[in-house]
Amino acid sequence: MSTTESPQTAIDQAGSVRQGEELNLETLSPWLAKHISGLHGQPKVTQYAGGASNWTYCLAFSNPNGTDTEVILRRGPAGTKAKGAHDMGREYRLQAALKPVYQYVPDMLAHCEDESVIGAEFYVMEKLNGIIPRKNLPRDFSLSASDTRQLCQNALDSLIELHKVDYQAAQLSHIAKGSGYTQRQIDGWVGRYQKARTWNVPKAHYVSDWLLDNMPADEHICLTHNDFRFDNLVLDAQSPTEIIGVLDWELATLGDPLMDLGNSLAYWVQADDDKLAKSTRRQPTHLPGMYTRREVIDYYLDKTGFNVDNFAFYEVYGLYRLAAIAQQIYYRYHHKQTNNPAFKNIWFFVHYLMWQCRKAIKGKR
Repeated sequence: MSTTESPQTAIDQAGSVRQGEELNLETLSPWLAKHISGLHGQPKVTQYAGGASNWTYCLAFSNPNGTDTEVILRRGPAGTKAKGAHDMGREYRLQAALKPVYQYVPDMLAHCEDESVIGAEFYVMEKLNGIIPRKNLPRDFSLSASDTRQLCQNALDSLIELHKVDYQAAQLSHIAKGSGYTQRQIDGWVGRYQKARTWNVPKAHYVSDWLLDNMPADEHICLTHNDFRFDNLVLDAQSPTEIIGVLDWELATLGDPLMDLGNSLAYWVQADDDKLAKSTRRQPTHLPGMYTRREVIDYYLDKTGFNVDNFAFYEVYGLYRLAAIAQQIYYRYHHKQTNNPAFKNIWFFVHYLMWQCRKAIKGKR
């Protein structure tokens, strides 16, 4: 491993709380003291920069011996929410049930349904101190090509381990319907894309028809994360190739593991991709030593024993789903429901993703 930065300084840190997203400590602090042992007084509050979906805070409590106890608080955003979205209770209970059988889940500490405490339902969990590999690794911190390859393998192993969890023994059979997942996903994302379509993006009937016509006959049901990316992983600061945590379980469900992998591959920008793909990169999958998409697929299939004649369906599904998500964001900008300038040209990215779908259908991606 090569690094020019102290592992401690590379640990992911929260920053200032965004205006309008402050926590009411007058009501929160007494609730925490009552429900979580050892949390007394008012904490210092910082907020993680992501959180466009759910808001995530770090609460640091000063102890009499001069040390700090830090915990994480997650809540949904303000405003109107889609049905079933930002369900903090579901996310809390799922992780609590999963923790005994999946080592990468943080400890769940408390859940509050009473919205009068901070204005929203929330839960509190253990803070995992480590490195989160976002678009780029922390400044002055680097991994050798061989260590990057080991990190990639360990990340894939943690996904495979999730897919092998006995969800029935973990009493998680109730979290989703399970059987018929593939049909529901294709119907759902096609419907969402068409509902959000604006005049300047393709109808994409060729891609959606291909997905409907090429759904695999066999369906495997397991626990799926559905947002498994490097920037949702926590790495050990002392041994950065090791995974110590998997975060953001909002989209987790009972689904098809190969579709879960397809979702991950849609975000996988590799070193030899074109400039447009590189401009959208959100994780360090471009680094020397990192697996290519083809290597990811081959490794996963070899380790799981799945026999797949043509992985294109799962790649196209992941890309189409990402295009639908991007179009839903652009729809809000197009109809002046948001004025965020970062959303102005997302329509062009939707074209690009549909082009990638067609390439994958032809086996040229």
